[in-house]
Amino acid sequence: MQKKDIKKVVLAYSGGLDTSIIIPWLKENYNNCEVIAVSGDVGQGTELDGLEEKAIATGASKLYVLDLKEEYVEDYIWPCLKAGAEYEQYLLGTSHARPCIAKGLAEIAIKEGADAICHGCTGKGNDQVRFELTLKAFAPEMAIIAPWREWDIKSREEEIAYAEAHNIPLKINRETNYSKDKNVWHLSHEGLTLKTQQTSHYIIKKVSLKWVFLLKWHRTNQLMLQFTLKKVFQQLLTA
Repeated sequence: MQKKDIKKVVLAYSGGLDTSIIIPWLKENYNNCEVIAVSGDVGQGTELDGLEEKAIATGASKLYVLDLKEEYVEDYIWPCLKAGAEYEQYLLGTSHARPCIAKGLAEIAIKEGADAICHGCTGKGNDQVRFELTLKAFAPEMAIIAPWREWDIKSREEEIAYAEAHNIPLKINRETNYSKDKNVWHLSHEGLTLKTQQTSHYIIKKVSLKWVFLLKWHRTNQLMLQFTLKKVFQQLLTA
């Protein structure tokens, strides 16, 4: 599909730096298209507060907030735990949340009769693959827009400058420019000093120990771990 034919876009929207600037960018670069924002609630908690107001204020026509917590726990977290899935000695978090969110995104795009689906995943990690393979599975004919493969912006600092030029409110600034991913299962950070080798070594030594312990406990006491985690998840899901 050519750019001129795209009139309605469904955007995976978190309200973070990337997706905050993508709404006006889409309208500037895709013929003032309608942008429908979709946020998947996989346990972000208060991060969803004020999201609808912000999305509409920056140009979206509406915002869907999909309650995916139970589906995420039952269909993604549990199977990965039972399989003992890990990556470099830590349990998966972001990676198995992305397909869950992308599935909901595809369903809304089909429901709304969208011409394209947009995501804000960068090319540094695997998120583009996680999102796009899921989208191709559930909406194979839908065009996909990945701004990080199109625009001239090359860093989070340049994203902040774009936001400032377009009067887009942000929860971060140049001094607190961390990228955070939170769900019912985990919380990860990236950016600024976290990119340095010294900080990475500190995190590996001090923080990841609990994940190594949890993983080993899972392997030897699977039923006890499942019982404990299920109680925690039930509390979070009903909160």
